[in-house]
Amino acid sequence: MNSGKVAISLVAAAAIGAVLGILFAPSKGAALRRKIRRMGEKEADVLKDKFSDFAENMSQNFEKVKGTVVDYANQTINKNQEKVKTAENN
Repeated sequence: MNSGKVAISLVAAAAIGAVLGILFAPSKGAALRRKIRRMGEKEADVLKDKFSDFAENMSQNFEKVKGTVVDYANQTINKNQEKVKTAENN
């Protein structure tokens, strides 16, 4: 399992545990709903940050791979052009 899935699983488990803890703790309805809303907002922010980091990492990896592919394609084109020139000269 990759680290992104593990991190998301841990955040989700923590959120579920926190909500269950609040639901079983004695509290008035309005206070309970307020606590749940705050926790949901906090967990949503954490997930947004994790997703943003993941998207940035994927973008960087894509650019690296793209650069490697372009370099390889250019090298192949140059080699083929040299072969064509050599064949034309013979």
